[in-house]
Amino acid sequence: MQEIRNVAIIAHVDHGKTTLVDKILFQTKLFKDHERPGELIMDSNELERERGITILAKNVSVIYKNVKINIIDTPGHADFGGEVERVLNMADGALLLVDAFEGTMPQTRFVLEKALRMGLKPIVVINKVDKPNCRPEEVHEQVFDLMYNLNASEYQLDFPTFYGSTKQGWMSPDHRKQTKDITPLLDGIIKHIPAPRMMKGTPQMLISNLDYSNYVGRIALGRIYRGELIANMPVSLMKQDGTVIRTRIKELSVYEGLTRKNVEKATCGDICALVGIEDFTIGDTISDIGNPESLEAISVDEPTMSMLFTINNSPFYGKEGKYVTSRHLKERLERELEKNLALRMEPTDSGDSFTVYGRGVLHLSILIETMRREGYELQVGQPRVIIKSIAGEKCEPVEILFVDLPEEYSGKAIEMIAARRGQMHVMERRGDRIHLEFDIPSRGIIGLRTNLLTATAGEAVISHRFKSFEPLKGDIEKRTNGSLIAMETGTVFAYALDKLKDRGIFFVDPMEEVYAGQVVGENSRPGDLVLNVTRAKKLTNMRASGSDEKVRLEPPLLFSLEEALEYIQEDEYVEVTPSRIRLRKILLDENKRKQANKV
Repeated sequence: MQEIRNVAIIAHVDHGKTTLVDKILFQTKLFKDHERPGELIMDSNELERERGITILAKNVSVIYKNVKINIIDTPGHADFGGEVERVLNMADGALLLVDAFEGTMPQTRFVLEKALRMGLKPIVVINKVDKPNCRPEEVHEQVFDLMYNLNASEYQLDFPTFYGSTKQGWMSPDHRKQTKDITPLLDGIIKHIPAPRMMKGTPQMLISNLDYSNYVGRIALGRIYRGELIANMPVSLMKQDGTVIRTRIKELSVYEGLTRKNVEKATCGDICALVGIEDFTIGDTISDIGNPESLEAISVDEPTMSMLFTINNSPFYGKEGKYVTSRHLKERLERELEKNLALRMEPTDSGDSFTVYGRGVLHLSILIETMRREGYELQVGQPRVIIKSIAGEKCEPVEILFVDLPEEYSGKAIEMIAARRGQMHVMERRGDRIHLEFDIPSRGIIGLRTNLLTATAGEAVISHRFKSFEPLKGDIEKRTNGSLIAMETGTVFAYALDKLKDRGIFFVDPMEEVYAGQVVGENSRPGDLVLNVTRAKKLTNMRASGSDEKVRLEPPLLFSLEEALEYIQEDEYVEVTPSRIRLRKILLDENKRKQANKV
């Protein structure tokens, strides 16, 4: 029987995790010499390639020295913790990848803490030792201190370390001795990562992920904890609420490279895919038909933020998207709930709206961005943090905020974060930059990134992770400037924008279509202002020097989806369609807005 190693790769965003997987695939000759699969092979999702981050956990298997190594690529961002929590269940060890200059980062800590709690054996890989100013020995000490602080066992603290450069394609136990390839790391995986425990008895498999095929429907993915599964064998599906469904495995497949191969039998330790299982959810157990026993379900951290998702009812609805009704929206969100464990959904008083709970603005914005690319039109309200009552006291989520920036901007950054109820507890110099750490309410992080980047000329490196629910920290100042609102529906003219340019910053271009109630800019003063941006210049036969000078306009301010979500006020929506992101007032009619403000 073939030996197996199940290993998860843990790393902060942009530390070279997906590049390392590429090198492992090439090293183990997964591709023929004439094949050119490109780079970042595992980041197959369009959004992942654009943003350079891993969002969805994926599996690949390679054969090295006749040992099958199942590699599980995990997301590096805390907002995708739901992905991390369910796939770490399938691993017996973890590769902790750390940048030789930046060292351990907050997101690394988040995933590593989960892995250590599950008892996984870590192998530390210090990457990018070819970078100038790198400090591999210091980073090694930092990793040890971090693991010690996370209550790692002696077995886990006795970790092997490899140094190298995934970009140049080499790994070595000594950073001063460059090797030709990454075989020392692959040898280390076989030597240090334990093989799965071979448990005899009736079969047990925890469903940790799911896939979908247009031909066979939903596919259950997971690791076999005990016994063996055989194609066409009858099994029990044990739901988390205790119900047992009798069913049958129609097809059984295991990972071979980036694809799956149908097999007759899979044994303990294998990561496999089952076709023919109906009505399952992630966390259910596949067990013996006669004597069913369930495994412990996957525990997932609670959401910290909510947003209102509603149908697009603006004057431009249905012009750009394919799915616009509340039925489409509800079905799509329910489909997402099946595989996105950290997501929750609740109906509202209106049949057209749903409250969606997630881990953070990035977590929810990735869902919205995916939906708009699939052809959905929807509107989204301002992100709100979840307030919980603990021992009779109102509590809100508090996060640890990490900021790295040049020294000359540190005073301004501290002032801005303090205004949002941030409390600094670390300030240290790292090279020519200052490293700051704060405790800050999640409310204070909404909209902070854009302001900090503006104040630091784009130099600040910002990251944060959830800490705990703590008593309410008090009021936080919100955006003081009001919105510029279109008075009527029509085409924006440069002539009108030129006459109004002293009123504030605009978000629209000339010749763009707008509707009454759409937010077209930011007022230079507090309070909202309704403007006519569709006014055209009256044509006459008269010509005079000086009256027909060229119009010179500043380029409009364009928002990404996250920036738009963080920018809007309570009485505004972000309208999202496949081709546009617009900001609008919830009440489009100016008179209705005035009445609502009086109440």
